[in-house]
Amino acid sequence: METTQKSRSDRLSEDVINAAPKVLLHDHLDGGLRAPTVIELASQDGYDGLPTTDVDELVTWMQRGANRKDLTLYLETFAHTVAVMQTADSLERVSRECAEDLVADGVVYAEIRFAPELHTERGLSFDEIIEAVLSGLEQGAVGSNLTIRLICSAMRHLTESLEVAQAATRFRDKGVVGFDIAGPEDGYPPDDHLLAFQYMQRENFHFTIHAGEAYGPRSIWKALQYCGAERLGHGIRIIEDIDTSGDEPTLGRLAQYVRDRRIPLEVCPTSNVNTGVVQTVADHPIDLLVQLRFRVTVNTDNRLMSGVSLTSEFVALSEAFGYDLDEIEWLTLNAMKSAFLQFDQRLDIINNVIKTGFASLRQQ
Repeated sequence: METTQKSRSDRLSEDVINAAPKVLLHDHLDGGLRAPTVIELASQDGYDGLPTTDVDELVTWMQRGANRKDLTLYLETFAHTVAVMQTADSLERVSRECAEDLVADGVVYAEIRFAPELHTERGLSFDEIIEAVLSGLEQGAVGSNLTIRLICSAMRHLTESLEVAQAATRFRDKGVVGFDIAGPEDGYPPDDHLLAFQYMQRENFHFTIHAGEAYGPRSIWKALQYCGAERLGHGIRIIEDIDTSGDEPTLGRLAQYVRDRRIPLEVCPTSNVNTGVVQTVADHPIDLLVQLRFRVTVNTDNRLMSGVSLTSEFVALSEAFGYDLDEIEWLTLNAMKSAFLQFDQRLDIINNVIKTGFASLRQQ
């Protein structure tokens, strides 16, 4: 099957991509802090575990530490960001700055995820933690065209997933739109948390599951068929159920199911390079999945650790595969259609923000 490669002269500038209205579904709050904020909060809260207090050196250390081609090693860098997110004030500040950074990145709709379980070291309750994050996100989006919502994640290697799910539903009308499980995938299958997912189903609430990142199709299958996931966090290992040895790709039964059901894939290209799923963005299976018309979305995962923005991810895809405004708009519409926002609100953003924004760019 031929790729969608285009001439380099056709590829988009960073300014054009930044100006495009973009949608972000998979971004971790504790993976997107500003490096100066990490240093300031560490000093303020008495955390002395940082490897350095120089901003540039910390950025380099975080990105070098994350880029070790292994998900478990990648996750080790989060010990430092989580350590400075243990008070309501710090959570509120980090969340406010997250929203501000997304506004600057041209994001018009975002779902930010974080794990309340990781922020209780100083005695905060789940409700206090969620309230602080929601307050910060709201402050950071004021006066912009960014609509921002929250997903509460449980850690798959911990034991409070049901309690996190219950907390998420308590804030479902206040800015929380879904539930997730995150953390080390290999050895911690999603069906370990069936009680939480069954609770979400009974509550008619949305959830996504990290699956198909560090573990193969079986993880995806369990996330879908045991747990009922609406979206797949990453999901790119579905490529292992697609035979590309012939003239045309042949989809296995699981891949066919994912495509037929339009199950969204929350793809994070640079993060997948960092964790060793692929060697480079140019090697990423995203382009094959796009050509096969899976419900692909493009995401950042962890903006600090991977040194990315949503703009830079689309720039990388434009460089690697020649994506132009048509592909970027298609991927953006995929994401907005897949959002956990109410249908009428999704439709409003699609028609009055995304489509009009891309139409305006084409006229320039």
